[in-house]
Amino acid sequence: GTRNAMGLSNARWYQRRHFFWDERANTLEDQVLMPIQNPIEMGMTLDLLTQRLATEPFYTNLFAQAFGTPAVNTNRISRALAQFVRSIISVQSKYDIGVTENFTNFTAQENLGRQIFFGQVGNPPATCAACHGTDNFVPGPALNNNGLEYPYVDLGVGGITGDTNDLGKFKVPSLRNIELTAPYMHDGRFTNLEQVVEFYNSGVVDNPNLSPPLRNPNGTVRRLNLTADQKAALVALLKTLTDTNLATDVKLSD
Repeated sequence: GTRNAMGLSNARWYQRRHFFWDERANTLEDQVLMPIQNPIEMGMTLDLLTQRLATEPFYTNLFAQAFGTPAVNTNRISRALAQFVRSIISVQSKYDIGVTENFTNFTAQENLGRQIFFGQVGNPPATCAACHGTDNFVPGPALNNNGLEYPYVDLGVGGITGDTNDLGKFKVPSLRNIELTAPYMHDGRFTNLEQVVEFYNSGVVDNPNLSPPLRNPNGTVRRLNLTADQKAALVALLKTLTDTNLATDVKLSD
C-alpha cells in the first residue's frame, strides 16, 4: 500500500471520530469493514465474509452470545469489530503513573523531554503539545498539516474533500505506544523516533497549509535548534508512553 497502518490504542477517544489518515471513514463501524474489502489488503466481498463466518460453529456460537441469535450479517460483524477496537485501551504507561506521582518516577532525562514537549525549554520552545496535548496525545478537534512534503505526493484529507485548504492534511495519530508502532508518518518514511524528532527539529517543509504551531510569529518555518541531549530527552519522553501491559494483554492476543 501507499500508507502506513496507524496504531489502534485509545481509538475510542479520538475527538474528531473519523478514521484513516484521510478521515474517509465517519465511524469505527465504517472503518473496520474497509480493509476487508480493499483489493490490496484482504480483497474480500462482504457477502463472502458472511458466508465463511456462517459456516463456522465457533463464530455462530459467539454471534448468538453477543446478539441473541446465530445469524451472521455485515451489521453485526461491523459492530463486533468496532467494539473490539474500542476495548484496546492504554492507560498504564510510565507517563500515566507519572501523572499521579508528579513525575517523581521519571529520570532527569525523561523530565527534560517532558519540559521540551510542553514548551517549557528551548528557544524557540517546541510546540509538540499543540498537536498532541490531550490526555490521548492527539490534537482534539483540529486537523493538521505537519510540513512533511511539498508539492504534495499524497493529498491527504484534501483528496477526499476536494478542498484546497485540506491538501496535505492528515489525521494526527496518538503518541501512545509510539515506541511500538514504527515506521512513522502516513507513508512510513521514518524508521525510528530519532528521525521523527530530527524532522520536527530541522526538516519541516513550508507549504500553504502548514499548521500554525509550526510557524514562527513572522511566518517562517519553526526550527527548534535542539541540542543532541535535548533531542535524546524528547525520545526518552516518547518512550514513557509505552504501555507494556497493553502490549502483553492476553485479551488482545491471538
